Amino acid sequence: MQFSCEKSILQEAITTASRAVSNKSSIALLEGLLITADAAGGLTLCGYNMSMGVRVTIQATVTEPGAAVLNARLFGDMIRKLPDNTIYVETDQEMLTTIHCGRAMFNLVASDATEFPQLPEVENSENPIILPQSMLKSMISQTIFAVSDNETKPILTGCLFELSDDQLRVAAVDGYRLSVRRETLEAPVPTNARFVVPAFALREVERILNESSDVVEIYPDSRHILFRIGDTVLITRLLEGEFLNYQAAIPADAKAVITVDVRQLISSIERVSLIVSEKLKTPVRMEFDGSLLKLSCITTIGKSYDEFEYDGDVPHLEIGFNNRYLLDALRACPSEKVRISLQGSLNPIVFTPEEGNAFTYLVLPVRLKAE
Repeated sequence: MQFSCEKSILQEAITTASRAVSNKSSIALLEGLLITADAAGGLTLCGYNMSMGVRVTIQATVTEPGAAVLNARLFGDMIRKLPDNTIYVETDQEMLTTIHCGRAMFNLVASDATEFPQLPEVENSENPIILPQSMLKSMISQTIFAVSDNETKPILTGCLFELSDDQLRVAAVDGYRLSVRRETLEAPVPTNARFVVPAFALREVERILNESSDVVEIYPDSRHILFRIGDTVLITRLLEGEFLNYQAAIPADAKAVITVDVRQLISSIERVSLIVSEKLKTPVRMEFDGSLLKLSCITTIGKSYDEFEYDGDVPHLEIGFNNRYLLDALRACPSEKVRISLQGSLNPIVFTPEEGNAFTYLVLPVRLKAE
């Protein structure tokens, strides 16, 4: 195998493909990148950790087609340290790889490409779900914070995707909070679908996506899902099991609905949370009184208090929340103002947009102790 490529292009491809490389594995090949050079000038880099695979294709000048597996960390470090110029890579019959650029040169022992595990095949090669990259990126970032990290319920460690006609819903729940995002697709899906994608894969998809209107193609089948993002392909297994009926958790009505400025509420919660820490997990006390919201917190190191006015009127209600759960939901809100639906001191708080139903965020309260 022999090829040359511009450093910036090769380095970016290595970074992307390495997202699926195992840091430490009993199988040495899983710590490497499969590099394949074909006669047509395509260079493919592939990482696979047996749960997720990432394959990136770039243009290169291929002198001799071939394939080899190189340690991802070492190869990436070597390319990063080389000058900003054309990089030449050659692997001989003894699997010794020479990497040089300008006057700098490295030698690295490669592994046989035929021993690298194959990525799973996705049966659905037609009728993809197509949407703008920016849309999927925002839907992931605005729901994934509520994914569970409790491995005793594996199905909740991913996001639920629901498709029907031209509607896409993404939901996540961890037992303490719920996040739901909804969007209308330009191209209706041929068949309704429902599947759960692991959060670890979605975080990598989010990093690969950009804010452009370029499309991403999604191919789900019964066991795996493939994301095609430009010249990058990510494949991962789907989670199996019955996802929680999150619709039933959303209150059908509310005793009071108010409108608040998202930035103002975030700033207020951040101020009163300054005395909260991992060791001092005291809830933030929220007291709704007419059109005034009073926020306070008391820990062994001190007290904090803040207040501001909102649009609406609430009969006196005192309710406590985990400050981080509130902040996660509010920071995910893609609007300047948000509607808050309230029922009682032991009922969840629900955040929705002023108009439409693009998102729903629900946070369960914490039982307050008497002051």
